[in-house]
Amino acid sequence: MSDLRIAGANGLRPIEIPEIHEAGAGGEAGAANFMGSLKEAIGHINDAQTGASQAVDALVTGQSTNIHQTMVALQQADVSFQLMMQVRNKLVTAYEEIQRMQI
Repeated sequence: MSDLRIAGANGLRPIEIPEIHEAGAGGEAGAANFMGSLKEAIGHINDAQTGASQAVDALVTGQSTNIHQTMVALQQADVSFQLMMQVRNKLVTAYEEIQRMQI
């Protein structure tokens, strides 16, 4: 499976969501890889939010007159944040399901 990419428009950097590999026999190595992937994805989302904020600041201060690029940056940041929230919700649901399992 390849990395999921959301293409950028008008010179915006594309959002890259790294592929999450299944953990093998080494549970700790798999957990570290998963945490690294999660931190990297959150970093990309933070970059998108920061870029959108800078685009709005540039538009408000008159440094940029390209409202289309600003709106695309805002939508890209919004969609990436919504994706992160849905992934978080799925992880919380999976954790709760594991907690309910009988041993």
